[in-house]
Amino acid sequence: MKNKRHEKLLELIRTNVITTQDELQSSLENLGFLVTQSTVSRDIKELRIIKSHDRNGVYRYMVAESSANEFTQNNQHYRELFSRAAYDVLYSMNTVIIKCYAGMASGACVAIDNLFSDMILGSLAGDDTIFAITDSEAHSIKLTKELKKLI
Repeated sequence: MKNKRHEKLLELIRTNVITTQDELQSSLENLGFLVTQSTVSRDIKELRIIKSHDRNGVYRYMVAESSANEFTQNNQHYRELFSRAAYDVLYSMNTVIIKCYAGMASGACVAIDNLFSDMILGSLAGDDTIFAITDSEAHSIKLTKELKKLI
């Protein structure tokens, strides 16, 4: 979910003149992302979005291409890491259990924390198993589906 939101946020800034966080928040909400101002602020910081004058002299949010490329490369790295480490995902109530190859759970857990931090309350990795805790069974189901797509 966070990654999809980040991708949309980058797209919005590239294709629209957005001058305030309120405009960005409203645009994301119109696309179905329920976000708070603090989430938008955190996303701006994580994506290293800057505010600068465009060719027309308008002071607006802009994406530095190096930041966008780095975001895409990092996400791809985490997706590959997870897909190579995990082989099964299931859930019980508000806990998602990820089965990994021996010794791979720690790396896969880092990937989960980076790719899905907005969907989990916390995670714990052993040698070959990860427990990711969500705030509800519905979120566990959603996270399980997202993780299974990566395997």
